[in-house]
Amino acid sequence: MFDNKYDIKQAISLRHASLHKQEEIQLPLLKKHLHHTLNIPFYQRELGISKADINNLRSVSELSQLPFTTREHLDCYADDFGLPDEKAIRDFALTSGTTGNPVIVPYTDSDLKRLAFNEAIAFYGAGVRPDDRVLLTVTLDRCFIAGLAYYSGITSLGASAIRSGPGQPARQWNTINTLNPKVIVGVPTFLRDLAQWAVDEGIDPTHSSVESIITIGESVRKPDHLLTPMGEKIAALWGAHIYSSYGATEFETAFSECKATQGGHIHPELMLTEIVDDQGNVVVDGIPGEVIVTPLGVEGFPLVRLKTGDISRMYSTPCPCGWKNKRLGPVEGRLAQRLKYKGTTLYPETIFNVLQQIDEVSGAYVEVRKSSNGFDDLNVVIGSESVNISKRIEEMLQAQLRVKPAFTVLPTAQVEATMSQDGGRKPRKFFDYR
Repeated sequence: MFDNKYDIKQAISLRHASLHKQEEIQLPLLKKHLHHTLNIPFYQRELGISKADINNLRSVSELSQLPFTTREHLDCYADDFGLPDEKAIRDFALTSGTTGNPVIVPYTDSDLKRLAFNEAIAFYGAGVRPDDRVLLTVTLDRCFIAGLAYYSGITSLGASAIRSGPGQPARQWNTINTLNPKVIVGVPTFLRDLAQWAVDEGIDPTHSSVESIITIGESVRKPDHLLTPMGEKIAALWGAHIYSSYGATEFETAFSECKATQGGHIHPELMLTEIVDDQGNVVVDGIPGEVIVTPLGVEGFPLVRLKTGDISRMYSTPCPCGWKNKRLGPVEGRLAQRLKYKGTTLYPETIFNVLQQIDEVSGAYVEVRKSSNGFDDLNVVIGSESVNISKRIEEMLQAQLRVKPAFTVLPTAQVEATMSQDGGRKPRKFFDYR
């Protein structure tokens, strides 16, 4: 019987079990989770299910009958989420606030152990083993949960964490050359710039100790699982294997690629995941839709059917790595950023992927306004120091998007200043004036 104690060996065994067996194990975990959510004021009022109803559940698929939790709920009823017993809280995290006000996410002692296990099994899937050294170029301060999660996962796996943090390329390379990490974790743009700094200084990153790169915060894979131009550039600069991960503070779980790089594995003892269409109906494998998450086993900030706003696809076939748990494809865009432009549906990430192929482009963001005819009016603001780049940008956008959005080329420093002016953790790349 699976006891949900976050044991690595037990977890690996579960991932080799059939989906039917995994769902048998998930059902009591779901019931326990739903019973716990009835202690939360918001769900006492909105869940619409009794203890008897929960006990009578016969399949995890019945989860789809329950109402969604939205970002608007988290914003409007912030005081109604989270464990009422504050004495049980051991850590507080804050979301980035990218889509609204930052959300306070409390963690109990059990939640922190769960967090460590999530990352430990994710690192294991990507090939990290005890005695490996992992360089963390992410922050552990400012109530940012990812750095703490990675650190806890690495150390609980038996590997060694190097808490370098972001910035300062010279210091980073001194750390790499001194401590010889096998794995590096960071945001793609920073890892690209870190490798490029080394090349400019006469250092060959492909001769460093780094063999694997785990990226966070930005997608480095396209829907077909191939690397984006940014991902290709990072892989070439470092001469290393790249593994992408996706997660968010509020659902306390990450989806991480294994060595087969065919999607982020959904940890069956930690998460139930659905993909739904615009009407809220669950779609079949391979069809894009909004990611809906129900994290299992969370005490401090339990959620039921959270609408993430992210677009992806589900895959239920066994992974080439041998694990049989479901996988989540690369994030293809955000629902709130979906654009209707000249009869074509676009996501800003598609535009950025085109621009990443142009070396002279150093950054870009999208502005969208409502036109007089009711459709979206786009302007792509591009950072570059090249005075003769406009024609090439125009041709590449037209060729790869089949439409040609308006664009403006500005000095790189001006574009970067606009993207970072709100002081958020991530550069802002989408400005919605509709």
